[in-house]
Amino acid sequence: MSRNTGSVWKKSRRLGFSVLETGQELSRRNYAPGQHGNNRRQKLTNYGLQLQEKQRIRHTYQLSEKQFVNTYKKASKKAGASGENFLIMLESRLDNLVYRMGFARTRRAARQLVNHGHIMVDGKKVDIPSFQVKPGQVLEVRERSKNLAVINEALEAATSQVAFVEVDKDNKKGTYVRYPERSELFTVQEINELLVVEYYNR
Repeated sequence: MSRNTGSVWKKSRRLGFSVLETGQELSRRNYAPGQHGNNRRQKLTNYGLQLQEKQRIRHTYQLSEKQFVNTYKKASKKAGASGENFLIMLESRLDNLVYRMGFARTRRAARQLVNHGHIMVDGKKVDIPSFQVKPGQVLEVRERSKNLAVINEALEAATSQVAFVEVDKDNKKGTYVRYPERSELFTVQEINELLVVEYYNR
């Protein structure tokens, strides 16, 4: 199985973008890693800008290149704006919603919970992180997993919640209420998904 490994902090500094959506990775050094990171003066071409935006989104959702491309191809076949459909599909992934509901502190940790069979969808165990959750479906931590320290610590640390999910922290259960609106995504730091569309349509 392909895994997205490596330092999240280095990736964030290289891209100038907080892939954990916390901003902490950029708080100490807001320039690229390496000996000459602070002295680099980069003027990106159109292709460079498109590639950078693609990498920002890909690393944020912790996907391999193959997973990312396959998701984009499916999104581009749907009616409507390809870029917006793409972001909605990424947000509708099971591992992402486990993260959004606060059962894990990072998307990487959320993927591990799903892979290890700790999460149920509508009462059935699902261990596929890329599973596309539909509005109205209920996510729940399995009964035997409800005392896991990693889940309890994540729920205690969660201070905010997106509007398109509802969470019952006591019962460790949440509902995907609706598809997210574009304005609800990447509110702290902005991305331009149209650059990704241009990258794959060039």
